[in-house]
Parts: sequence; C-alpha cells; structure tokens
Amino acid sequence: MTETMSRAGSLPRLIEAEEFFANPVFSGASISPDGTRIAYLAPRNGRTNVWVRGIDESHEDAVCVTNDERRGIKTYHWTKDPRWMLYLQDTDGNEDWHLHRVDLGAPHEPAVDLTPLPVGSRVLAVEPLRSAPGSVLVTMNRRQMYFDVFRIDIATGETTLYCEQPDLKGSFLLGPDGESSFYTEVADDGAHEFSTVDAETGEKTLLCRQGGPQHPVGVHPSVVTADGTGLLLGAYQDSDDLRLIRVDGRTGEETVVAAVEGHSLCTMGPMSPGMPPTLFISRRTGEVLAARFVGDKPVIKVLDPHFADVYAQLSTLSDGVLHSVSSDETEQVWVATFIHDREPALTYLYDHRTGQSRLLFRPYPDLDPADLAPMTAVGFPARDGLPLHAFLTLPVGIAPEKLPLVLLVHGGPWAHDSWTYNAQVQLLANRGYAVLQVNFRGSSGYGKRHITAAAGELAGRMHDDLIDAADWAVAQGYADPDRIAIFGGSYGGYATLVGVTVTPDYFAAAVDYVGISDLVNFMRTLPPFVRPHMANNWFHYAGDPDDPAQEADLLARSPITMVDRIRTPLLVVQGANDVRVVQAEADNIVASLRERGVPVEYLVAEDEGHGFQNPENLIRMYHAIEAHFGEFLGGRRGESAKE
Repeated sequence: MTETMSRAGSLPRLIEAEEFFANPVFSGASISPDGTRIAYLAPRNGRTNVWVRGIDESHEDAVCVTNDERRGIKTYHWTKDPRWMLYLQDTDGNEDWHLHRVDLGAPHEPAVDLTPLPVGSRVLAVEPLRSAPGSVLVTMNRRQMYFDVFRIDIATGETTLYCEQPDLKGSFLLGPDGESSFYTEVADDGAHEFSTVDAETGEKTLLCRQGGPQHPVGVHPSVVTADGTGLLLGAYQDSDDLRLIRVDGRTGEETVVAAVEGHSLCTMGPMSPGMPPTLFISRRTGEVLAARFVGDKPVIKVLDPHFADVYAQLSTLSDGVLHSVSSDETEQVWVATFIHDREPALTYLYDHRTGQSRLLFRPYPDLDPADLAPMTAVGFPARDGLPLHAFLTLPVGIAPEKLPLVLLVHGGPWAHDSWTYNAQVQLLANRGYAVLQVNFRGSSGYGKRHITAAAGELAGRMHDDLIDAADWAVAQGYADPDRIAIFGGSYGGYATLVGVTVTPDYFAAAVDYVGISDLVNFMRTLPPFVRPHMANNWFHYAGDPDDPAQEADLLARSPITMVDRIRTPLLVVQGANDVRVVQAEADNIVASLRERGVPVEYLVAEDEGHGFQNPENLIRMYHAIEAHFGEFLGGRRGESAKE
C-alpha cells in the first residue's frame, strides 16, 4: 500500500471483481404491449436469459422463457402476438447475429432460428410491421455485401424479400407501414444524400444533403416521421451543435424539432445495444416523446405534452437521468430505468393513472452506493486551445493528492464517455486509483468542430489530448506523474499502444484491450460489407490503405512499426472471434515484443469477440488488470488478484 493510502481515512470495503462483473441480478426490463407482463434479463445457468412475469408478480413467479447456456442474451423484442417473443444472439462474439423465436406458452421448447444465415452474415435490425402485426421486417445480408430487408412471418418463419438494397452505399428508409418512400446514400463527395422515392415509378428526387465527415458513422437519427410525410435527422445546420430536425418530404423545408444551446444530440444509442436511446418513441403513435443531449449529465428534452407529465413523475424517483422507458399501448403504465454514477440501473414500475410507483429491480443489490466513487465532469483546454470535456473519478476515503492515475480511453473513436455507472471505473477507484476519461477530439457529442478536428490526427493531436488531460490532473495535484497508466479498448487499445510508443517514458503501466496495432491490416481485415461505408470515417480521418502514400502514412501512425520503443509494462487482452480488430492485431504486437525479450502479458479468450461478455472472462481479465496495475502503480488488490 502506498504512503498516500496508508495515511488516508476510512477506506471503503475492497469489492472483489466478481461483484462488479458478475451478471446483474436483473436488467433490461420492459413491459408488454398489453401492459399485463414484464420481461427482463436474469441469470440462469450462468448466463443472462429472458424471464417473463405478470405485472404484479415477483421473480419467484417468473418463467424463464429462453435457454441460452453459451453466450447470454442481451437483446429481445416483444411482439403483438402474446404467444411469441424474439431475441438476437451471435456465436461466441462473432457478431453474426441471428433472430430467434420463443413460444411463451412452451418456454422449454428449443428456440427457432428465424434467420439461418451463412457465416459472415448477420441481422442488422428488427422492426415491427404495423400493417401486418404477425410479421417483422428484418434487415440482414443474405447477399454478403448487401443488407436487404425481409418480411418474416413470426408464427411460420416464412421469409420473403421485402426491399432490396440497390446500391452498396445506399438504402431505403421505411415508413411506419413499411413503405419505401425515402432513400439515403453516400455521394461521391462523401455527403449524405436523402431523397424521396416515387411509389409508382421508383424515381428518386433529392430532398437534402448532410455533410460527410461531421457524420463519420452516418446521420443519426435518420428515420421517417410517424405520419410518413417527412424525415427526422440529426443535423448541424448553421450550428456547431447537433440538433433534431424535420425535413418535409414534399418541400424539403427544415424545421428544428429539438435543440439545446451548447449541447449536441447523443448518438450513442445506434452505436451499440444497451446504450441509452437518442430518441424516446411512443409505442402508441410512433411520435417522438423526448430526445437525449450530451452534457455534464445527459440532458433530456421532452417534446410530448403527455410524456411531460409522465416524465415529471418519473424524475421524482431518482436523482439520476432517465436511461430508457417502455409503456403499454395506452401509455399509462411505464417501466423506467435510470442512469446514475453510483446506483446503477434502478428500474421502476410507474402507473400514471394512479400516480403510484414501485422499485422493480436493483441489478447489483450487494453494492452499497456509499462504497462507490462519484464521477465528476471536468474541463480544460488542449495545447492548441480546443476545449476538452472529461470525467474524473476519485477514490473514496483517500486524500485526492498525488494519486496513481488510470487514463481510461474510450473506443470508436467516434463515441464518447458520459456520466454513468461504469464497472471498470468503479473497480479501479475501489483499488485506490484516480480515473480520468477524456473526450479527446474526434469524440462525438461535443459539436462539429470537435469531431472534425481529429482528421489526420491519429497518433498526433488525438494523442496530445490524452497527454494534456493527464498533465492537467498532475497540475491540479490529483495525480502522481510517476504513476500514470493508460488503458483502453478498441480505438482506446490503439491509443494505449500509441501511448507506449509515441511517448514511451510517460506511462508506468498500460493495458491494450482488443486494440489496433496496425492500421493498414485493421482496415483490410474488416468485414467486406463495411468498406463501402468507410469514406467519412477511417478513410477521411486516417487514410485509405489502397493509396500508396496514405498507406505509408498509416503505417507510420501504427504502433506495430514503433514497437521497438515499447518499454512500459504491457498487458494485452484479445477475443479470438473479434471480427472488427482481428486477433492478428494482438498476436503481432505480442510476438514482436517477445522476440526482443520485452516482458508482455497476453490474455486471449477463445469464446469472445470485440469486447468480453461472459462473466468468467470479464472476471479473469479484471483480475489480471488489477494485478498488473497493483504491481506497477501500487494500488490495492482483491484476493483473487493476489494469487
């Protein structure tokens, strides 16, 4: 234990990694369309499965309706038919998502795979079809390069082609009744173009264009309005902030639907299942109830008068921020889950008719919020003056002076950190580390200038932002300059490897989690259907490896070409089935270090992909991380990490 820790006051109990990374006791709750039942995720056989119970029943009365023993289910869908439920699942993290059907009246029967697909193909989206309640529209790539829309009869599994993707860079946007009256594509100059489609002739007429690089992962949201007459888009217009606008399908007129001065729409929802949604959509009407914006805490902009009354009551239940809601079709009975830094995912049932509410779930009932560390928004300028937003978490019970610091770098890079409960942050804080998460340039959510400032800056100013953030923590007195570590996943893993190559003497320890070591190999090994959509992200911000000059620049910015500079103690973590950052990215960096006799610890999970999900793998990884940081930074260790 360090001197700083030994003279501290009352330390919180040492919370083992098993508590932080075990499956939540409850999660992912939602209410059925008829308002009589609740579905949620809970463990069975060591994996999260879907359970269903009556609205007034307890977990003891619930029925487990799925039987997954391999990966755990995270995404499910109610259907209009009370007999059927749908869920998505891949195989060991390979992201080949299939849509499965379960019979709620016969939950012990095997699930039916409604989308038998060849290896390398996946379900991308599942949407109800209002005009045919017994069917769903499923977007998937039976043709590997094309994501076509299919209509699937839920009861029979009959699958018919509904809407064919005509071009690699374009797709139809379907209206509330499944009509293909709008089309979006990426133009040759990189702009996102939106057009109307004539129902009889199929002729397209350009409606509007949105800039390319400021939307590196596409325009989000990008949906047809509930009445089918226009589009709802995330757009900057004449602002630096991302707004929600409506584009009239007849005139092209743009109307601002939701905007918050100084804040941008949060587009994390479309990035990954489980992330908070950008838009709250009415189950009854399909209209937008509210929109989420980025801030020191997430900002909810309410748009619907009825939901304003509901939201006012829900807001009394938690001092956190609304994560997600579901309602019955009357929008009177609601299930609501909240974001909080120390009280994760509290879920309530609220009846708007009576005004009564009750707590349904605490996902981690053994975690005491008093033992957990608050997350605080901070800000400071980068060396070139660009404002940087970050979140600082300081350990409980320790004087916030000259602490060992973990610089935790998010992935993407077109994503962002936000105020929320984060298990890895809490584990590190519990071990005595300050944790700093900086939304470096290129991060989404902080405006057009911020995101586009990353162009050409991989291993350049994007890295400088991280160093500037750590230097700020040192200057403020929080961090010990001799005990700073860097840790990140995906792009954050690349940033970790850049950190120990570009600035080899800065960090005392490093953890690369599914990170990129060779930008050229990374781009060339992405799934082939990704390449047509890379113009505004990797090609614009980093370079095109098929251009010899740009390939040379990409290699110069790749840690694998600077591996001889690494002398920081390094832990590398990789999933064997990762299709985004293939295992060769980790193998090559580890092999190069071992050939030179440089110590490196390497952990591979054979049943994981781009980010670990199975609890035993997460626990194994975080045991290794706390042991690694404990050795080189001097923090506390759990009992398992001492072995």
